[in-house]
Parts: sequence; structure tokens; C-alpha cells
Amino acid sequence: MSLVKAVTAAVAMGASMAMATPAVAAPPHPFVFVHDGFQPASQAKTAGAVTYDKSLVPTSASVFVAEARLGGKGMEKYHEGGEGHGHHWMHKGTFVFISVRGLAADHHFGVHVHTKPCGTKPDSSGPHYQNTKDPKQPSTNPKYANPHNEVWLDLTTKSNGKGWAKSWVKWNFRSGEARSVVIHKHATDTTSGKAGQAGARVACVNVPFK
Repeated sequence: MSLVKAVTAAVAMGASMAMATPAVAAPPHPFVFVHDGFQPASQAKTAGAVTYDKSLVPTSASVFVAEARLGGKGMEKYHEGGEGHGHHWMHKGTFVFISVRGLAADHHFGVHVHTKPCGTKPDSSGPHYQNTKDPKQPSTNPKYANPHNEVWLDLTTKSNGKGWAKSWVKWNFRSGEARSVVIHKHATDTTSGKAGQAGARVACVNVPFK
């Protein structure tokens, strides 16, 4: 838990900096930072983020997404200043953070990582990324469609249209198979037969996940 809190703090600081300034220096591997404003869906070929419902995600809105990836499990040596040192466990996993501003106020959005890039149509981004793929698609079985096997980032905006969420999973994305973050109209359902569903796709953000 302390590891997750530490990464959260680092990424949140990066989010604050990104929201304050339009240009952010590219961070070193294994981090991915994306900061962009939403464009009309018709501009999907060149835009980094697009909206399909301007009443919920207007073109004046912006988004910040970050990924921090830990590649394996093992002991790592660290220093605490001076000559002090010790060891701690580094666990394999992926941390994803999202921060938005300018969205519809006081609204709960379902947010997930998807397998394909954003396109002119809402379904261009493909299905949810799953660590263990459900053999039956579209996946609505809570055995597969859950926040441990997928990356869920549901958030509720405040009265000023701002909101954020984070997710920690104990696995890494397969290379090239996680390409976007999709914002849905409603909160994510968890019931059998509807698990993972969150209504219409209202916006999409291209993210080159590691």
C-alpha cells in the first residue's frame, strides 16, 4: 500500500504540473504521461483525445493520464541518506492515474482502458483490455470483467467539472494491446450479465501504454 501511495503522490504532482502548463517534458521509462484537450470526433485521425458527447465532455475540457509500470518482483537496494541503506520488495504491477477538468459537473463516469486507438466512431476503441481474456465477447462475466482483471478508473466530477481516479493492478499490459482510455456515460456495472458495462462511450483518449 505504501508503494501505491508513493506512486500516487508522484503522478498527482505530475498531473498538477501538466494541468498548469500546456507543455510537459517527457518522463523517462517506465512512465507514460498524456495531457490533451478534447477535439470533435471528426478529428480523430490527428487528435489525441476526442469527444462523442459534447454535453458531457465539451471541447473545452482536458484530460491527463499517467502510467507507472513495475516490471518484476525481487529485492531492490535503497539508500536513506548518508551511509544508511536497506532493501525492499519491488512487485510487478501497473499503476494508472487519470485527471479531468471541464467535464459535466457532479456526474459519475465509467472509465476503462481499451484495446484499440480512438476513432471517429465510439466503438473504434475496441473492447476493454483484460489481463486474462474472456473467451466470450463482449465480456459481461464478472469473473473477467472486474477491476482486478481490467483497469477501471470510474470517477465523479465536482461542481467545477474536475475529477480524478487511480487503479493498481498486479500485472503489466501486453505490448501494443492497450491503446486508449474510454470515458463512459454511467458508472461501471458489476452484476452478472452486465459486468463492465457503463453506457455509451462519451469520450476517448489515445494512450501509448507500455
